[in-house]
Amino acid sequence: MTYDLIVRDGRWFDGTGAPSAVRHLGIRDGRVAAVSVEPLDETGCSRVIDATGHWVIPGMVDIHTHYDVEVLVQPALLESLRHGITTILLGSCSLSTVHAAPGDAGDLFGRVEAIPRPYVVGALEEQKTWTAAGEYVAALERLPLGPNVAAFIGHSDIRAARMGLARATDPDVRPSAAELATMAADLVDALDEGFVGMSSQELMFDKLDGETCRSRTLPSTYAKGRERRRLNRLLRARGRALQGGPDVARPQSLVRMAFSSCGWGRRPALKVSLLSAADIKAIPMVAHLFPLLARTVNRFGGDLRFQHLPVPFEVYSDGIALPVFEEFGSGAAALHLANQIEEQRALLADEDYRRWFRKDYDKKYGPRVWHRDFFDAEITECPDASVVGRTFGQVGVDRGGVHPVDAFLDLVVEHGDKVRWRTTISNHRPKVLDKLTADPGVQLGFSDAGAHLRNMAFYNFGLRLLRRVRDAEAAGAPFMTVEHAVHRITGELADWYGLDTGHLRVGDRADVVVIDPARLDASLDAYAESPVRAYGNLSRMVNRNDATVVAVLVGGEVVVEHGTPAADVVGVRRTGRFLRATG
Repeated sequence: MTYDLIVRDGRWFDGTGAPSAVRHLGIRDGRVAAVSVEPLDETGCSRVIDATGHWVIPGMVDIHTHYDVEVLVQPALLESLRHGITTILLGSCSLSTVHAAPGDAGDLFGRVEAIPRPYVVGALEEQKTWTAAGEYVAALERLPLGPNVAAFIGHSDIRAARMGLARATDPDVRPSAAELATMAADLVDALDEGFVGMSSQELMFDKLDGETCRSRTLPSTYAKGRERRRLNRLLRARGRALQGGPDVARPQSLVRMAFSSCGWGRRPALKVSLLSAADIKAIPMVAHLFPLLARTVNRFGGDLRFQHLPVPFEVYSDGIALPVFEEFGSGAAALHLANQIEEQRALLADEDYRRWFRKDYDKKYGPRVWHRDFFDAEITECPDASVVGRTFGQVGVDRGGVHPVDAFLDLVVEHGDKVRWRTTISNHRPKVLDKLTADPGVQLGFSDAGAHLRNMAFYNFGLRLLRRVRDAEAAGAPFMTVEHAVHRITGELADWYGLDTGHLRVGDRADVVVIDPARLDASLDAYAESPVRAYGNLSRMVNRNDATVVAVLVGGEVVVEHGTPAADVVGVRRTGRFLRATG
């Protein structure tokens, strides 16, 4: 028996959580053909990877991305690929590019996901040839995909396409019977094409870009019970998933979306994956609610999971360009003027506005994401070098007791987006983070890869998880085994969404990552930026720990080695596939 490629002598993890062991893997025709205790015959094998002392794991699955636009113009998706992500899910947060017109898609993605609207519109005007889910899948499969791709259909996408964006975001308008029937048909069509389900958003601080409907919330937030129940019935009947984003300001939204999963012993459970389980600084006790709610719902015949980013949620902002400002009135008013810089600056300087902002800032109670503490917001870049390394609160103290809000606004008025700062809004307590990460009611993901390019970078969240698990084991305080951690970011996710990936057994897809565990080190936390050619060379926050990932294989082909893409493969020909959900 000959092999196309052999991975020799590595510590092999099969993605099921079973004990790892040193094995030799033989790959042929894009699949694992052999897993052997003994060395394999290398005769006729064109490529051998020596994995001695390294971990050999299935390619990781990223269940929450916003690559819907980038995949059309830079389909290698290298920032994820280089860190061992070999399968990504598109269509999160009710947003997809299947049905909406280019201009509407620009309004949907531009502000919510901080992907510059002109590039969204331009990419779709140039690339969009499809009008239905099957044509969309065919278009993806013509691209030189780097990783595998699976997809949700976005509720806001089909609602905007069938009702028109203005009507779909008018609180006084309900879809007609014909419009609702067409939305249902769009969902069935997507499920027939193998989409993993539908994403729908109720979060009220996700706002539209553009001019026509600017600052309205996403179309799916206007859907009422009749519409949601009809679409959910279709998902339930097909065993597909609802990805949902409850409104953090209305706990009843969270409870309703969670309990929609229940079958109550009379019907199948609806798979529900909600955003998101986090240890939020602003409301410390809420971290304990998510596992409790998942256990309760699943006890009543549900199949509920909460998505969770298993690393500290550190964010950066250029001036006031950060989505968390959307959650309170004065912040949303400033972001409404994001395309009118002089008007925005005048607003930020106005004393009446500042009173409003201070009032919002000083409200420390109630559901929210941002802790609203400018003493916990460090300035990393500024033309005024004297403030770099200090918090806005400290700057206010230095300036004679100026309120933190005024210290922040003064710097933004003077320097605009040249003031860059950072803070951690959640997942800051290691012990709580470990409990969330290990809880069976939690899915590991929520990277937002491809979005918020200047705000955050979690492309290597899987590697950072593996480091934490290994270090806990070494310290004699394990919270899960390395095998379980690998399972949680590979096979567990693939199985729940019904995807043919995430495992490394004989017959499985040869999506493989070879990791040097000795380089699961501080380099994983280093800050870096890289320009995005397709977005006018906008500088994107990225991760750069290329020594950690020795090699990445998709469909049995080496696509990245030590951070260097294979020149004759990546961006040249397709290695990834559109993965269709089963069931």
